[in-house]
Amino acid sequence: IGPGSICTTRIVAGVGVPQLTAIMDVVEAARKTDTPVIADGGIKFSGDLAKAIAAGADCAMLGSLFAGTEESPGEVFLFQGRSYKAYRGMGSVGAMAVGSADRYFQQDVKDSLKLVPEGIEGQVPYKGPVGTVIHQLVGGLRAAMGYTGNATVKDFQKNAEFVRISSASLRESHVHDVTITREAPNYPGGAS
Repeated sequence: IGPGSICTTRIVAGVGVPQLTAIMDVVEAARKTDTPVIADGGIKFSGDLAKAIAAGADCAMLGSLFAGTEESPGEVFLFQGRSYKAYRGMGSVGAMAVGSADRYFQQDVKDSLKLVPEGIEGQVPYKGPVGTVIHQLVGGLRAAMGYTGNATVKDFQKNAEFVRISSASLRESHVHDVTITREAPNYPGGAS
């Protein structure tokens, strides 16, 4: 169980592992039966997608990245002068109350106050057409493959090397020591 942006299972149930570990463990087991692997959760940037693919995932679920797009369900609304769309996890009280409780072994709970949610309801910035988001994701994946000298996904996965970094290294990987005056389409301000 990985780190989906709206998932609280790792905190509520104390179960789960970091996303890269989850992918690598599942890939090791899935390859024995030639079963495709889907990375699910924790992908905020194109670089996260590149790492998931390099670790062996065949594809990825990108819920929060697509939730704010024009094509996702729900209306665009204004909040403090910016456009947003609602986004909720299948383990949220709202989703469980209308049918997803069985996924969490709570299908017999009739009182919503007695549900034990493993997700939240929130909002994500509106991002416009999904094609724009996909273009940035593909561009980031191509850049990762280029920087690492891999022309194919198969080579990218075969040659992948990972380095454990500290929280300080993660902070320095993000924009720092400046105020963003114009957001990039693949890096929203305040992302670190």
